[in-house]
Order: sequence, then structure tokens, then C-alpha cells
Amino acid sequence: MKVVIVGYGSMGHEVESVLLQRGHKVICRVDPAGNGDAKTVSPDLLREAEGVIEFALPDGILENIRIYSETSVPAVIGTTGWDKLRSQAGDIVKQNKSALLWGNNFSLGANLFFDLVSRAAALINSIEEYDIMVNEYHHKRKKDSPSGTALTIAEKILQNLDRKKVIQPETLNRTIRDDELHVGSVRGGSIPGIHRVTLDSDADTIEISHTARNRGGFALGAVRGLEWLSGKTGFFSVDDFIRDILPS
Repeated sequence: MKVVIVGYGSMGHEVESVLLQRGHKVICRVDPAGNGDAKTVSPDLLREAEGVIEFALPDGILENIRIYSETSVPAVIGTTGWDKLRSQAGDIVKQNKSALLWGNNFSLGANLFFDLVSRAAALINSIEEYDIMVNEYHHKRKKDSPSGTALTIAEKILQNLDRKKVIQPETLNRTIRDDELHVGSVRGGSIPGIHRVTLDSDADTIEISHTARNRGGFALGAVRGLEWLSGKTGFFSVDDFIRDILPS
């Protein structure tokens, strides 16, 4: 498969390595900072492309998606921080009958973690003695807080635990309400990503955690996602991809 990489920072380099390992060809690297072969996405750059993988900043994401869709190039979007534009992106993809797969975290291990968290939240739905909270740690260069992964975890909890209604990502100078799910974020060092869910009662504490050792898992998931997307039409989330490749 001939692939264009958009965003040629640390993740872009990891994606390139995995693409080559799996027998694909990188035909162009687009990076706004000037670290690739071009600074912006254009239809001309995609003329020979059979797929795009983007891990970049959210600025201009909607225009990039429009170009991918209008040129009928399947795209995997690992960029985070554009949640409010999701419905518009979906409309663009559907209008052009193209294919796009988006997700806040493409790591297969992280998605197994999401499933464990969902089940844990459902298990304590009728056990009110347990409270639940989320903590995440990332490297000092990360620009969004909470991370897209942390917000995905929080959404999984809210979907499965009736007593939690609101995600609260801020530092609190008051007592937290029972219906709030606190999501704490720490930034520093070179940590690829640590996410921890804590279930706590007067009697004991249960912790479920996922620690990324490097960015390779995210890159592998994105490349496998592009392989999965080939030949499809539609606006897909990483959940669709994971459900299809993991046993039920």
C-alpha cells in the first residue's frame, strides 16, 4: 500500500517504521514544521496514495479530512483535540462516500484496557460502596490535557456507571459531587503515557492501569487500522475496528 504520513514528529517516525516492516511504501511525509517532504496536504500529494495516516496537531484537521474525502483516499486520524468537529467531519466523509477511521488511542493494549474498565464500571453499578476516579501521566511536550485517551476512559465509565454523570477534569477547591468523575492529569519528563483507574471503598482499593513503554503500540494499531479500512466506505471510530479484530 502506498501511504502518505501527515505529521512527521515522533509518532510519524514510528508509523513509518511500522509501515515499512509490514511491507508498505511511504510516498510522502507532510509536516507543518518543515520536517517532511511538504508542509501542507494537497490533492496533488495524494494522487498516487492508497492511504493516509495522520498524527498531527488539530489545526486544519477539517480541511485535511475534506481533501482526503474528495480524493477518495482512506484515512486514519490519530490526531486528538478535535472532538467538537467530529460531526462535521462525519458529514464530509459520508457526502463523499469515502472512508475514515478516527480514534484517540490506536494501541491494541489500550483498547483492551478500555474494555476492562468498562466491565469494572458495570460491575460496581449496583455496589455503591465503591467510588471511581481516573489519573493520567504524559511527557512534558504533550499539548492537550486531559489526554484524548483519558477522556475516552471517562466516557466508558459514564456509559456503564449510572451514578457518574459528569467528567470533571479541573483542579477542585471544593468537595467533589457524587455524580462527578474526577480525571487528574500530570505532565512531565518523557512518559509515553500512563493511565490508571482506581475503584475505592472503605475496605479496599482496586486499580486497573495501562502503561505505554513506547509509541510503537500506537503506530502498529494505526497501520493495522489502515489495512482494515482498505475497501470500506464510511466514518468509523477505533471502537469499530477493535470490535472487528478482537473476539467478542
